[in-house]
Amino acid sequence: MKKEDLFNTLEDLKEDEFELFKWYLQQQDILEGYQSIKVSKLENAERQDTVDVMVKTYHLHGALKVTKKVLEKINRNDLVQSLPDTSSGPEVDASGVEDTKGIVQ
Repeated sequence: MKKEDLFNTLEDLKEDEFELFKWYLQQQDILEGYQSIKVSKLENAERQDTVDVMVKTYHLHGALKVTKKVLEKINRNDLVQSLPDTSSGPEVDASGVEDTKGIVQ
């Protein structure tokens, strides 16, 4: 799983779906277990900026889980199916550090 995979998924969203996707990222009560992203970080963000903010906030594995959760909320289950399974636990990124940050405990 790479950032590019998340970007390609967001590229498949129509503009109104993308705006709704960003709105969900800002909602504290919807992203159970994950912190919301401040409006100012996403207000004028394009798709690649949104991916960067998500990965910085949740790390890659968390960004994948959040992406799937939001895609389900906006009824784009077709895109959920195209992403890798998240049930296998945290992935290890290229630096060898386990990806578990971004989860509120």
